[in-house]
Amino acid sequence: MEAARQILTLAAKEFRERMRNRWVLAVALVFTLFSLAITYFGGSAQGQIGPRSIEFIIASLVSLVIYLIPLIALLLGFDAVVGERERGSLDLLLALPITRLELLLGKYLGLAAALSLSTLSGFALVAGLLWQQFGWAGLYHYLGFVLSALLLGLAFLSLAVLLSVLARERTRASGLAIALWFFFVLVFDLVLLGLLVAGAGGGWLAGDALAYALLLNPADVFRILNIFSLEDMRTLYGLGTLVPPAMAKPWLMGLVMGVWIVLPLALARWRFRT
Repeated sequence: MEAARQILTLAAKEFRERMRNRWVLAVALVFTLFSLAITYFGGSAQGQIGPRSIEFIIASLVSLVIYLIPLIALLLGFDAVVGERERGSLDLLLALPITRLELLLGKYLGLAAALSLSTLSGFALVAGLLWQQFGWAGLYHYLGFVLSALLLGLAFLSLAVLLSVLARERTRASGLAIALWFFFVLVFDLVLLGLLVAGAGGGWLAGDALAYALLLNPADVFRILNIFSLEDMRTLYGLGTLVPPAMAKPWLMGLVMGVWIVLPLALARWRFRT
């Protein structure tokens, strides 16, 4: 009980600090503006304004989330530990009667609360519009999408905390965070595609191996999770025949995303022992 109280106290402190610099408000405003623009004007190329279909809206928002949420989570958490170290406040925190694990978890939970609140606030207005337009059926799928977006943000926040523990300088941690965003969001899929083309379908990426390689990227896990939540989106993304039936299970992809959340934190804890 004492350990839980220490962790919650640290988490509340971290959350209040993020609220004071208006981080939550800025991120929520960005999500609100982009999600409303996609919902209302996403179908303008086909001559239609306003909510078109729940599949089309979620497919468009998936692309938005894959670019924005990993970047926001990495920028939010890259200085969680290294920033305290540079300011000289880390030694003061470690002098308190708390363990390094409690310090790490408290910081992570505070940052996760700020990220989750900003994400939920940003998507809340669109949820109201979908409820009005499509009723519970549309809102049900949308809530599943928002939950998966939260998991994606928590996974990249874990990676940011790991970077913050590994880096010795704040500037180096920020550079590594940007490099990690480029790798997972922009480079990873291109590398897989290049290896597949180079092997002309007969290399080690032949068959289901390519689909399983996608699990090495949390952004791709998020994409697969949402593709297979709606029947029409499988053909919309053109990946319905690529992903084997064994992976077409939302609970399994949710479990993989959970590994992406826990594993970097475990590595950060191991590195932060001394």
